[in-house]
Amino acid sequence: MPPSVRLRSTHNALFARQAGRSPGLGGDVTQDAVLLAGSLGLGHEMLARSCSSLLERSGWRARCLNSMSLLGARSGRAGERLFGRLVTVPGLYDGVHFAHLRTGSRLADLMDRAASARLVPSLRAELQRHPADLVLSVFATGASAAARLKAEAPARRTVVLCTDVAVHRIWVREGTDLFLVTSPAAAASVRRYLPRAAVAVVPPPVRAAFYDAPSPEEARAALGVAPEDFCVLVIDSGWGFGPLVESVAALAGAGVHVLAVAGRQQTVERRLRELARLTPLVTPFGFTDRVPELMAAADLVVALPGATTCSEARVVGRQLLLLDVMPGHGRDNLLHELELGGAHACLPTPEGVTASALAIRDQAPGPAARAVTAPGMPPVPASERWEPAFVSAMQRIGLDLRLPVPAQGGPVEATLGAPR
Repeated sequence: MPPSVRLRSTHNALFARQAGRSPGLGGDVTQDAVLLAGSLGLGHEMLARSCSSLLERSGWRARCLNSMSLLGARSGRAGERLFGRLVTVPGLYDGVHFAHLRTGSRLADLMDRAASARLVPSLRAELQRHPADLVLSVFATGASAAARLKAEAPARRTVVLCTDVAVHRIWVREGTDLFLVTSPAAAASVRRYLPRAAVAVVPPPVRAAFYDAPSPEEARAALGVAPEDFCVLVIDSGWGFGPLVESVAALAGAGVHVLAVAGRQQTVERRLRELARLTPLVTPFGFTDRVPELMAAADLVVALPGATTCSEARVVGRQLLLLDVMPGHGRDNLLHELELGGAHACLPTPEGVTASALAIRDQAPGPAARAVTAPGMPPVPASERWEPAFVSAMQRIGLDLRLPVPAQGGPVEATLGAPR
């Protein structure tokens, strides 16, 4: 993925004209935004897509850069391989995260400086070629690099969006105008490092398709899932953790209809398709844009505790069964999701996943009631969408960002500034 890959980056000037206003601050100049994502997992990419879409609907031009690619081809690949190896040894990555990244240490600073030494010059060159009014980082190393360049362009707004419940050291540097987080705990973790940081607590960004998901009846009819079946969505969010194929086989063996998404794990997708040839209770997918429909059809979503996937399931109104196999920030996020409610944890084995899923099934109402919504998890109403709080927070630091459609109700929460 080259540094200048764009995610939904076509300027929506037509919408701005239809809305009766000229795009951009001052009425005649289009604003430009750079979003810094990363190629580790799919969560960062989905966040960038959500934010890019909102910016463009508000009359901005937006382009997304891959922070790992900005490190350079060789260093980026090496960084991806190193991270991939670290997370496959949970005790090792847990140690790095909890003892160094989350608390701040010499090792964390060394890691940050090493990445910034390559990332900052590349980002500087990109911004010189294509100046931007806003740099929005949804990836830690990108956030650090953007903050280091703030002094070179004081008028450019530098914003960080982190959906983890604990914002670790590399995310937080002087030079950031605004930190967008999704919980009071995350806000407190930012102020651990910068006590006077401007922090806004907003709902997690979720793509519009999840708010507009079809009804369970429509989704099941389209996917061939019988109304009376207990249906589980098992989804890999890009990490390849956990016994996904084995869990799908165990669930199907217990009579559960399984919608199984391999994401970009091609080996996993091939194995799922082989499994589906043996049992009609397995419906396999690779990387797909039908996740809102799949969630709508399911009674339960089995996933890692990634903030993006969990937020999407909550918007659709589906309970979560989470595997505690994602080290580091995954441990923090798991506890946060359990505290929010509508989520369960299970042993990360095929037998553990199946036993927990069947227990949740047996505690649920009958199929007719399940078809309305999962128990205890009503869909998020339109009045509580994430966009109003996001726009409000950005406006308060002087950015011309507006809701393209009048919102019903105000922001869920948007507290800004240092504590009094």
